[in-house]
Amino acid sequence: MVIHIVRPGDTVYGLALEYGVPMSQLVEDNGISGSYQLTQGQALVVQFPRQVHTVRAGETLSSVARQYGVTTRQLFRNNPILAGSPTLYPGQTLVISYQGEKEGTLSVNGYAYPHIDQELLRSSVPYLTYLTPFTYGFTPQGTLVDLDDGALLAAARAGGAAPLMHLSTLTEDGGFSNDLAHAALNDLRMQEILIENVVRMMEEKGYQGLDIDFEYVFPEDAVPYAQFIRRLNQRLNPLGWPVIAALAPKISADQQGLLYQGHDYDAIGAAADRVLLMTYEWGYTYGPPMAVAPLPNVRQVVKYALTEIPAEKIYLGVPTYGYDWPLPFVQGETRAQSISPQTAVYRARKYGAVIQYSQSAQSPWFRYADETGREHEVWFEDARSIRAKLALIPEYGLYGVGYWNLMRRFPQNWRVLNALYDIRDASQGG
Repeated sequence: MVIHIVRPGDTVYGLALEYGVPMSQLVEDNGISGSYQLTQGQALVVQFPRQVHTVRAGETLSSVARQYGVTTRQLFRNNPILAGSPTLYPGQTLVISYQGEKEGTLSVNGYAYPHIDQELLRSSVPYLTYLTPFTYGFTPQGTLVDLDDGALLAAARAGGAAPLMHLSTLTEDGGFSNDLAHAALNDLRMQEILIENVVRMMEEKGYQGLDIDFEYVFPEDAVPYAQFIRRLNQRLNPLGWPVIAALAPKISADQQGLLYQGHDYDAIGAAADRVLLMTYEWGYTYGPPMAVAPLPNVRQVVKYALTEIPAEKIYLGVPTYGYDWPLPFVQGETRAQSISPQTAVYRARKYGAVIQYSQSAQSPWFRYADETGREHEVWFEDARSIRAKLALIPEYGLYGVGYWNLMRRFPQNWRVLNALYDIRDASQGG
């Protein structure tokens, strides 16, 4: 795999000839729109097939997989044109393998809301160890707030990913309730009811693990929160279910701020089977323009986490989106729009912007003027920024990656992931 940066005059057809790959592959791997127009500074993933197979009448995806000693999930990953569907046609070309050596093996978790586009979901599941529907809430009585997760669970089963139940203090107004967390963490009777309701729901729906995400926990509840995670672990582990806990992106044990003080890395790391570092949202809706996950910031969190938690317990959080800020930025007034990487590239093309790449943040960005003449600044993710973040996993021996989230199309992410890493199945210890 190489990552090509679009130059003036580059065309999809010309690049296909230059690299000796099918034009259709460049289009599919990079989500290039029907007009096939490129944008100066845009990153393109170029993959080189090592072995291909031409489908014959009567062959199935399973039979082709058996013939070459690979899994059907790997065939789905190598052939995104299938979009997660096993239907084959005589004469169709399948990529069995690509050139290049893998840099390691990792586990992959992805989060999705119930309203995700079903085709997008099917095409994403083959890359996942775990699929995590977002989210189950609960009441002050310990009753779960149900989630319409049927389609997500069906897609996980069909695509070979294990579903994780997600439990959070998110409320109907869209915010995390520290009062609700306080009640659950300090009322042991309510806590017992909540834990039993979680077990019952997991058994009923076939979940294979729990992802717990209490944010903005009161500082005085840091110890009870870790104890609660340990109780969950003690209840769920005998049933064969791991417990994963989300952690705010801290850089020191005594870091101030409500987001950080309730998360004790050492205690939670000891109580949970795995943790997810939420290493994103430095650039966010109400903040000034900057990268969503600047690499130096991400690295700083990882380095601190490793002083408290074993590397083999850590999932690295990776964003799959960007933000568009109208300028000038005014604190308390400016609101950035969350956009997909595909939308970011489209806007750069539409308004004639050249995409830049910050070597310090390891993130693409650009500025443009809209129809009214107002200037905007956009930061987003592309193949380069994803490769830079994924490289931290073998560098530090981390266990895997957690994508927030799967709701936006970002084909380059999956191409880079598949090119560089083997992906564990949950049966391998997920």
